[in-house]
Amino acid sequence: MSYIAVIGAGSWGTTLACILSEKGYDISLWVYEESLAEEIRNTRINSTYLPDITIPDNIRITHKLNEAVKQARYVVSVIPTQYTRAVFEKADFYIPDEAVIISASKGIERGTLLTVSSIFKEITGHKIAVLSGPSFAKEAIMKKPTVVTLATEDTGTGLLLQEILNTNHFRVYTNNDLIGVELGGALKNVMAIASGISDGLGLGNNARAAMITRGLAEMRRLGLAMGAREETFSGLSGLGDLVLTCTSVASRNYTTGIKLAQGVRLDDILSQTKAVAEGVDTTESAYHLSKKYNVEMPIVEQIYKVLYEDKNPAEAVNDLMNRALKSEF
Repeated sequence: MSYIAVIGAGSWGTTLACILSEKGYDISLWVYEESLAEEIRNTRINSTYLPDITIPDNIRITHKLNEAVKQARYVVSVIPTQYTRAVFEKADFYIPDEAVIISASKGIERGTLLTVSSIFKEITGHKIAVLSGPSFAKEAIMKKPTVVTLATEDTGTGLLLQEILNTNHFRVYTNNDLIGVELGGALKNVMAIASGISDGLGLGNNARAAMITRGLAEMRRLGLAMGAREETFSGLSGLGDLVLTCTSVASRNYTTGIKLAQGVRLDDILSQTKAVAEGVDTTESAYHLSKKYNVEMPIVEQIYKVLYEDKNPAEAVNDLMNRALKSEF
């Protein structure tokens, strides 16, 4: 049996471990908090992130990185983007040379402006894959149909991982546009904050539909400037994930936007939950990427000003609506 290490026991990491365990693989789940690891071992419940789910007995729970990865053939990283580098600089020493790292995180590192696969390429010599797409953890773990995409630079690795990850309720497509899949998964979180602001201000369905459509245009423009393929943004990690996160209160980024529109301060929003809203950090990175690549991203710019310059959300909407008129394409 393949030995798979899942690094990160948030809702999505725990879900992926449970999905993979259905196929009989030998699974380890690394939990950052030692107290939570002990609780999960004793109760088989992750009370912090998935309190209604029993974790199968064939998933080993550990707080020690070396125990989690030392025999791993596949390492699934579900660490929030801003912590990925620190965790894997420690883990890489123990990961076997032949192991493949699969990133399931959706963000862009602050400062370096790197996607997660680029972080891994800097600190490891392993083959890298990226798993992304419209996938709320609570639906996937309840075996509701979920469809994702898996990006690799090597076709053979992609086909092998597709077979490993796919189940009868978790369908996996392959893709060879690593940067496009990552940018789609990261940038849609920024647009979800914008969508939440729109709905929080009571601007209606017309405004939300326009925001999603123009948000996708911004994602595509930056992606093309960074070497991604245009069609990727019409796929699962682009349009698919964008629609999901921009329309549901199950999205942390969407609800962050709603609260901002209601006048709640960002620090208070972030302190109210242990779950990470990746879009907050990604907004800063996306804003600086737009300047670096000279790409016009007005929605990203306004969300950046709301988050980091304390701009009033209603004023941001007004400024978007009153920009100079232009052709759509």
